Amino acid sequence: MNLHVAMLSVHTCPLAALGGKETGGMNVYVREVSRELGRMGVSVDVFTRSQNPTIPRVVSLGERARVIHLPAGDEAPMARIRLHGHLDEFVDGIDAWRIARSIDYDLIHAHYWLSGVAALRLKARWSVPVMQMFHTLGRLKNRVARTAAEQEPAIRLSEETRIVGDCDRIVAANVVERAELLRDYGATASRIATIPCGVDTDLFVPGDRAEARARLGLDEGPVLLWVGRVAPIKGLDTLLDAVARLRANGRPARLLIVGGDADEPMSEHEASLRRRIARLDLADSVCFVGPQPQSVLPVYYTAADVTVLPSYYESFGMVALEAMACGSPVIASRVGGLVTTVRDGVTGFLVPDGDVEALAERIGALVADPDLRWRVGREGVRWAAQHRWACVAEAVCKEYASLESRAGAHLAAGRCRD
Repeated sequence: MNLHVAMLSVHTCPLAALGGKETGGMNVYVREVSRELGRMGVSVDVFTRSQNPTIPRVVSLGERARVIHLPAGDEAPMARIRLHGHLDEFVDGIDAWRIARSIDYDLIHAHYWLSGVAALRLKARWSVPVMQMFHTLGRLKNRVARTAAEQEPAIRLSEETRIVGDCDRIVAANVVERAELLRDYGATASRIATIPCGVDTDLFVPGDRAEARARLGLDEGPVLLWVGRVAPIKGLDTLLDAVARLRANGRPARLLIVGGDADEPMSEHEASLRRRIARLDLADSVCFVGPQPQSVLPVYYTAADVTVLPSYYESFGMVALEAMACGSPVIASRVGGLVTTVRDGVTGFLVPDGDVEALAERIGALVADPDLRWRVGREGVRWAAQHRWACVAEAVCKEYASLESRAGAHLAAGRCRD
């Protein structure tokens, strides 16, 4: 009997272009894990809220995996907190889909807290187990928030606590997140599975630096790369100050910022960053590239001397893993999952978050030492090879098996032996 999984990604579609306000590592995770599970023989239906009535209702992700767009409120972008009031409609849509096609889902795999709320409502109807992955945690984000506007709402914190108590299994991306779930949410240790995130090692591979730079029209000066959502928590303000300090010390570098939402007006945060660039007189040194498809990102990683993640919080740091797979040395903040994703002094370097001087000093030292960059890049490629998506999906499927006995026959044993 085929194992059938309802994968929930309420607020963001795994097919969406990366770099916007609502898109990032979670989109990649849901898409790639679903594809790999499909290849392993698991049928996966990824349910997400429709944000555009003109897109197809059903889109194939690959063998036995598909994305299903369901209306819940207006079919347009919507603030995450508003989505909470439309979850009943979303749940009703999933159940109607199931009934119309006579599908019996064996379990529910939810991503982010909004999906967790929907999953528990479906669990009450279907009497099937729920596996939850939060990707980020509200209490952790609030601890690093710098303004009131960055604070997560109370409803998120209470719902996360309820989900932790009522779901059947929680996936933590690393031991740091596991410890946070135990300490801040009172999670039961035996119900937490620690499964690292992954990287596409067929797409993200080392390339020719000179060729990549020529393709991007870059000269031979030092190039720094930042990739992600343009959000306050990502620490771009610290990186801009570090670039200014490097230049003041006679070590100028060019910074490429890959991210942002091409389809929406400029956010206030991006506007504030641009004002900061003007104030620091960095207009000639910093380039907002905009969001790029994943297929193009390897060119940027290959062209850069260093990939920098100056975040104030990261649950895992998928960008770091992509950069390492391409042989790009990484400098990241010593926060959250980055502490385990980046092996300090081996595949990259960790610095205190918000420390402009430490960040500038580490960037300057790495840019000035091509032999060190080569050694760190080589170790990064080796480290990334242990995080292939097929291995992540196999670990996920083993957790499915522990929740649902019928999953056992679908395990693809031995696919990820080193």
